[in-house]
Amino acid sequence: MPENFNFKDKYDITDLLEIMAILRERCPWDREQTHQSIRVNFLEETCEVLEAIDNGDAELLREELGDVLLQVVFHSRIEQEAGRFGFDGVADGVCKKLINRHPHIFGDIKADTADAVLRNWDEIKKTEKSQKTHTEGLMSVPNTLPALMKAAKVQKRAAKAGFDWKNIAGALDKLDEEVLELKKAILQKNDQAIFEEFGDLLFSAVNVSRFIGVEPEQSLGAATGKFIARFAGVEELAAARGIDMASASLEELDRLWDQVKAGAE
Repeated sequence: MPENFNFKDKYDITDLLEIMAILRERCPWDREQTHQSIRVNFLEETCEVLEAIDNGDAELLREELGDVLLQVVFHSRIEQEAGRFGFDGVADGVCKKLINRHPHIFGDIKADTADAVLRNWDEIKKTEKSQKTHTEGLMSVPNTLPALMKAAKVQKRAAKAGFDWKNIAGALDKLDEEVLELKKAILQKNDQAIFEEFGDLLFSAVNVSRFIGVEPEQSLGAATGKFIARFAGVEELAAARGIDMASASLEELDRLWDQVKAGAE
């Protein structure tokens, strides 16, 4: 047992930092970890926070936010041991960032609307990161983002630079154009063109999402969930009617799908 460790009914961030220091010193597993070895944990914990938010589960959200905070503390401790920065440095940096990017609160800049706040935020961010061109802004979008999220973020930044359709009609026309180009590539059996045109089609679909105010990653996630639910309905209906899905025709399964779909509407 660690000497002088104070067990409590309720702990705070200071206690969490102390516990992490103890674990890094005494626990064989914690001591062996590196940024890379626990990298995937950060992603998993973040996804679990999002799931708690989507489910409206406050108690689960509290727990999962704690797990994300643990990841921040863990990575900070690794850096502290390397002599580069610690948790205080992380907190100091984000506090200074928030103060600097909210001059309408901590300064004398006027911003009466959310849009004005975001415009100020973007301009200050460009200055902080020494971005002199719009292209630098596009290139700074992390490659580790899911592809749909990255496409949406890149398109938003390009639109702020003035590179955008005047309305949704242009975006929809481009989507139709990409469908035709993909069909042409498929008919020509050109694998490289198929790969490129399919990507262009997805990118154009994301562009349409901006005009209709839909977050593409969430929309696709919802569509996938809906597919799973309807597939389960088809499987259940097939079993009730003695239909073997593996040997049934696509037309027969499609009729079951339509019945499940109609029942859900």
